[in-house]
Amino acid sequence: MKGLVARLLGRAEPTLAEASARDAAAIATVHAASFQRGWGEDEFRRLLIERNIVCHRAQIGRTLVGFILSRVVAGEAEILSVAIAPGWRGRGFSRPLLDLHLRRLAGLGATAVFLEVDEDNAPARRLYARARFRDVGRRPAYYARGAAAPASALVLRRDLA
Repeated sequence: MKGLVARLLGRAEPTLAEASARDAAAIATVHAASFQRGWGEDEFRRLLIERNIVCHRAQIGRTLVGFILSRVVAGEAEILSVAIAPGWRGRGFSRPLLDLHLRRLAGLGATAVFLEVDEDNAPARRLYARARFRDVGRRPAYYARGAAAPASALVLRRDLA
């Protein structure tokens, strides 16, 4: 009941931690609610057992409210997916999750981090700009949108060294 009251009042603070394969179902649920083509539980489970995958989760009580997942190869990292569950967006959870994740990537020896973001995703673009990511490329018509015109992806980079 306490968690419900805190959520309703908007004062809940998430617990941030590394995710594991046990979190695959919850991560898949958040991903499916956040993207047009959600990745399945099995896809996440396979990713989460790979040695070069780093994933952090944000939880309030037992509820997973967000995650960030990256692959690290040869001193560089690529953020593969980031999502905050729809009912929890706009509460400032993504910045501490991203900051923790970037610190972990740096600790693993990554000197640069890349990601792709929908050019029309203003909240995500603000988050990445505040975190000192910069545009390094563009992929025209990268994201399909059903009947709507496809959106371009911006390729962003942040140096960690």
